[in-house]
Amino acid sequence: MACPLLNDVVDEEVLILRRAFRHERVFRDRADPLAFSDEYLTERYRFSSDGIRYLCRLLGPNIQHRTARSHALTVPQMVCVALRFFASGMFLYSVGDAENLNKATICRTIRNVSLALKSLVHIFITFPGHRRFIHIKEEFYKIAAFPNVIGTVDCTHIRIQRPSGAHEGDYVNRKSFHSVNVQMICDADCLITNLEAKWPGSVHDSRIFRASRIYQRLSLAFLMTPLTDPQTPAQQAYNHAHAKTRARIEMTFGLLKSRFQCLHHLRVSPDRACDVTVACTVLHNIASLRKERAPRVALDVDWDNAAIFPDNRNGRLVREQYIANYFS
Repeated sequence: MACPLLNDVVDEEVLILRRAFRHERVFRDRADPLAFSDEYLTERYRFSSDGIRYLCRLLGPNIQHRTARSHALTVPQMVCVALRFFASGMFLYSVGDAENLNKATICRTIRNVSLALKSLVHIFITFPGHRRFIHIKEEFYKIAAFPNVIGTVDCTHIRIQRPSGAHEGDYVNRKSFHSVNVQMICDADCLITNLEAKWPGSVHDSRIFRASRIYQRLSLAFLMTPLTDPQTPAQQAYNHAHAKTRARIEMTFGLLKSRFQCLHHLRVSPDRACDVTVACTVLHNIASLRKERAPRVALDVDWDNAAIFPDNRNGRLVREQYIANYFS
C-alpha cells in the first residue's frame, strides 16, 4: 500500500516542468479599457488607443459625471461602451455582458454619448468640406474625368424596429421593412459633408432632397443625373463617368455600415435611430480624418437604389452642355 506521506515522483516532475515553462500572467485593469493593444481595441471599438483618447478629450466635457458616487463610469468607459454598441450592433444586454455592466447603464450611456456626438455635427460635417473648392473638384476629376463635381448625393435606409403609434405605416419603405431614409453627400475621400437624418422610410429620395437645406443652398448649381437611354458615344461616356463618380457615395455607405454594424438594424424608436445615425456619421468622419483602420467592404454589396433624383429642364440643358463640352 502506498504511503500517504510520500509524494508521487511523476507528480513532482510535472510540477518542476510547469514552473520552468510558466509565463508570468499580466493582469490588465478592467476599469481601464485602454489597457489593451490597438489591434484589440480597433476590432471591438473601431478606434485605436490614440483615437479613443481623442474622443475622450472631445466628449469628456459633455458626458463626464460630476462626482464618482455609486461607482460612476469614467469617460473612457462611457466612450468605449458606446463604441462597442455602434461597432457591433449587439443587443444592449449583450453589450452589458461584454462590458460587465447592466442594461440600464448601457442604454443611458449610449444615449448620452450619442447626443454629445450629435452636438458636434456642424464641426465635423460641413459642405462642401474642409478643403478648398478647387481641391475637392480635382479629387473628383481624378476618378473618371467628370468636371466641376463638389459632392455625390444619395439616400440609404437604416432599418429600425417597428415603431408604435398611428404613424407606423409611414416607416415602411418600398422593400417592405421599417426604416428611416437618410440622405448624405460625400466627397471623393468618402468624407460625409452633408446629412439629413429625420425622414420615415416611405418618403421618396427626391422629396427629401427638395426639402433639404442643401437644395436651397445649391439653387445656382445643378444635380447631374445619368441619361436613361444613352445613344451617342459621348452620352455613353458621360454615363460611364457619372457612374464611376457617383460610386463614391455608395462606397461611403458601405464603409459607414461596415464600420458601425448597428446601422444594419437599430432596435430603437425612429427619433433615437436618427440620433444614433448622426453619431455614427460624425464618428466615421473623425475616424477617416485620423486615418483609423478602415473595415473591408464587400464588393457584392446590394446598394439601396440607383440614381433616381429627377432632373428639371434647366438641369437637362446643363447636362447636354456638359456632354458637348467634355465628353464629345
